[in-house]
Amino acid sequence: MTDTLRVACVQITGKPRVEDNIALIDPMIREAAAKGADLVCLPEICNLVQKNREEQQKQVRTEAEDPALAAFRALAKELGIWIHAGSLAIRPEEGDRLANRGFLIAPDGTIRAKYDKIHMFDVDLENAESYRESFSYRPGEHAVLAETPWGGYGMGVCYDVRFPALFRDLAGAGAKVLTMPACFTQPTGKAHWHVLLRARAIENGCFVIAAAQCGEHEDGRKTYGHSLIIDPWGEVLADAGPDQGIILADLDMARVDEVRGMVPSLKNGRDYAPPVPLDLAQAGE
Repeated sequence: MTDTLRVACVQITGKPRVEDNIALIDPMIREAAAKGADLVCLPEICNLVQKNREEQQKQVRTEAEDPALAAFRALAKELGIWIHAGSLAIRPEEGDRLANRGFLIAPDGTIRAKYDKIHMFDVDLENAESYRESFSYRPGEHAVLAETPWGGYGMGVCYDVRFPALFRDLAGAGAKVLTMPACFTQPTGKAHWHVLLRARAIENGCFVIAAAQCGEHEDGRKTYGHSLIIDPWGEVLADAGPDQGIILADLDMARVDEVRGMVPSLKNGRDYAPPVPLDLAQAGE
């Protein structure tokens, strides 16, 4: 296993046209690779940021046809690096709803793992800001842990961060790195982004890598930015702030075992009987 990993997060203000996002991301991946990145992580829906469902449907392609996935695979092979395309809007072979699908691409250009976002962002925020991700996307059904030269690589996407059991399962299965590519809203980002990601790192003794969308997008949404790289003790190693750019950090993979040795919560966990729901308990009185 590789002892160290130099990782980069690419932070963008994604656009509503696939070709424009490819043109935006390509030089940023090249810059990260020139700075020695072994792994470059991209945000959620990095191929297409488009709220309008009709316009979205016109552009979305299958895996085999998606130009962004093809471009990132070619870049990984050309530069000899790993690329995590955080997620892409992908048209499945069957069904009307799309997949919000992440791809881990190896230095030979092959797809080593892919993950469909499990938890759909169906929320109503203040000031009439409302989202119904499940209208356009179908939820995934499987957690994904990839084997990499630096150890187990657990894949999540954005809203998944609020469901800690997913990442506990990934860590328990061998993840040393947890990933959270995101398109976080500004209100929820300001309130919860840092604390949620630091919590996932601390409670699992894992590095957390979270590449994010940022700024005001052409489709009207506003995203929080602040791509983060966090160590297993919860220390923020790099924070991209609110604007487009890249961040890098060197991960000492031995730090995972060191932290887990100090606070062995993964080993100390126990099975237990769940509580009786209050409505059922009251009904039985």
